[in-house]
Amino acid sequence: MRISTVTMFDQSVSSMNRQQGDFLKVGQQIASGRRVVNPSDDPQASSRAVGVSQAKAITQQFADARISARNSLSQAESVLNSVSDAVTSAKTLMVQAASDTLSDVDRQSVASELRGIYETLIGQANATDGNGRYLFGGYRDDSPPFARTGGEGVQGTRYTGDENTREQRIDASRLLPVADNGKSIFQSVPSGAGYVARAERDSGGESIGTQVGFDRNQGSVSFKGPSRVDPGNELFGESFTIQFDVDVDGFPVVQAVDSNGNLLTYANGDEVLNESYESGKLVSFGGISITLEGEPEMGDQIQLRPANAQGANQDLFKSLKDAIDVLEMDQQGQPENRAHFRNTINSVMRELDNSLDNVLTVRASMGARLNELDVVDAVGSNRMMNYDKTLSDLVDLDYSEAIAEYSLRQVGLQAAQKAFVDVKGLSLFNFL
Repeated sequence: MRISTVTMFDQSVSSMNRQQGDFLKVGQQIASGRRVVNPSDDPQASSRAVGVSQAKAITQQFADARISARNSLSQAESVLNSVSDAVTSAKTLMVQAASDTLSDVDRQSVASELRGIYETLIGQANATDGNGRYLFGGYRDDSPPFARTGGEGVQGTRYTGDENTREQRIDASRLLPVADNGKSIFQSVPSGAGYVARAERDSGGESIGTQVGFDRNQGSVSFKGPSRVDPGNELFGESFTIQFDVDVDGFPVVQAVDSNGNLLTYANGDEVLNESYESGKLVSFGGISITLEGEPEMGDQIQLRPANAQGANQDLFKSLKDAIDVLEMDQQGQPENRAHFRNTINSVMRELDNSLDNVLTVRASMGARLNELDVVDAVGSNRMMNYDKTLSDLVDLDYSEAIAEYSLRQVGLQAAQKAFVDVKGLSLFNFL
């Protein structure tokens, strides 16, 4: 069989090119550390690697979202820590102000300190996250959630945010609340907070909570309580109004009535409360009890409501404003003013307790969410490790095998080059 010189040259060059290509491919793999440098190297592994890389990117996005959520929750929790300290300080001042040994000047001094706490709480309620977004405004986070109302003196507040809770997706199936709205923190009470009493009479105007429609009592009746006696009572949890009337002989009686002034009765028809009034006597009805002292005036009332009822005051700022107003009031020689002071102090103390419990409950919820972020972070880290291992199995290089292959390809290329040199030197002219 005759083989031409051109054929031998072509085959030798093709062999060297093939060996050089294989040698270069192994060199690229070693240089990049990847077994699959181009999709053509392993189409199936390349396709699976793309899917795993996308899953890694999504998992990383969730990890970044958890960092943002953790920052928001940490800032809000820090603010609530300051709020709970401020409310605790306010309660301490209220206990101090309740002492009968203080003069009007002393109480005004306490009111001044309480006003400072009030301003501090307003500032905390309108705190931002450092990027200009208000923490407690819900989705309406571009303006202060608590606006001032009223004129001179200690102004009231009005919540202008919305009642939604901002959420952030921290995992494929988890939307985590990252900021509670101000209404749920500063204008709410925890469930099961019990009853709150306020000594105020219906003025006949439109009533919205305790803001409008109620005036001060005119008599000197003060109260202690209310206390929970029988939560299983069929009327427990209802709102009551204690009012004062006179019997046929002109002696004062104390009654429990509904919002229309009708005497409240049990299912069997018995009256809830309608008996002669005695100063200092404990009266019980509807599963609660309260002690009344002093001399009432006709029309005086005491409103008894569950702390979470619509008509009860749940506004922390209103409680503090009421306390400041009553501490600045002149009490000397006026029994009705002293009774109003004692009643307001009793009401505000209980409202502050409820507000503090609510703030601590929200803060505990934030702490639980921070713990949840730690757990989800751990799960996400394990998931990223699994993705990395799968991706490594698919496309990463086995250096031991690659180095052996590199040496083999190098020997093959050298052999092809040596063979080409030998073939190239074959000629009859060498033997002439």
